[in-house]
This record gives sequence, structure tokens and C-alpha cells, in this order.
Amino acid sequence: SLTERSTNLLGVRNILLVLSGKGGVGKSTICTELALALRHCGHRVGILDVDLCGPSIPRMLRVQDRAVHQCDSGWVPVFVGQDRGIALMSIGFLLEQPDDAVVWRGPKKNALIKQFVTDVAWGDLDFLIVDTPPGTSDEHISTVEALRHYKLLGAILVTTPQ
Repeated sequence: SLTERSTNLLGVRNILLVLSGKGGVGKSTICTELALALRHCGHRVGILDVDLCGPSIPRMLRVQDRAVHQCDSGWVPVFVGQDRGIALMSIGFLLEQPDDAVVWRGPKKNALIKQFVTDVAWGDLDFLIVDTPPGTSDEHISTVEALRHYKLLGAILVTTPQ
């Protein structure tokens, strides 16, 4: 049921989506820098990397060799930094090779996004930053739909001058 499966986000105070109309504009960089800045200010921060075709945040935070583990309430995110102050979940942790391509059709991608939203044990966070895929696709609709019942603070739209 919804109430049973959605308790993993109850300790998250604010959710920020990071979006763009096209790829290569720096969404993942913005997510990473924002998470580091919020952490520097003393906030508890998580990053949910749902950019399934280009999960670059594990590499940016130098944790691409880590694995996620299961606990009673779902997946345990990877904790980043000397103080383990940033929680990170990414499909990059689920691939055999970090550079493996994810070639999935919509339903499978959407199911994984929903699973990331409901089945990651985030604990208490001040901010959860969601790195979305480029463009406007089913994955965005799935992400917003899955997050609809939570405290969605807003969205950051990353663009370039052209």
C-alpha cells in the first residue's frame, strides 16, 4: 500500500528537482555543487540520481566503486565524504561496469524510478536533490508522480545561452 511503501521519504523535509531541456548543460554538476554547499551549511543532504542513461554523480563524488546494500526498509544509500554527510542513490551503483549503458524501454525505467523513490532508506534529511534525465520524457512524469505526496520544494531548471 502507499502508506506502507512511502515511509522512506517521511524524514525528508525538502525535495528539489533539477531539470533541463537538453543534455550536457551541467545538471549533475549543479546537483553535486548544491549538495556540497548545503552540507557545508550544516544540512543533512541526499542526492537521488535518476539520470538512468548517464549516472555521473557517483564519479563526481568519487564513489563509483561502492555498492548499495539492502536493509529491512529497502536500499541503503551510499554515504559520501569524510563525515559521510551526503547520502547518494544512483543506478550507477547497480551496474556491473560503471560505463555500462542502460538500454531500457519506458516501463522498466519508470518502475526503477518509482522503486528509487519508495525503496531507499534515506533517514532524516533536510534536502533531497533529484538529478533527472535530460529533456522532457516519461521519466520526469514518473518522478513527479512518485514524489507527488511529499514535500516537493521546487525545481531548478538548468539552461545554456544558446
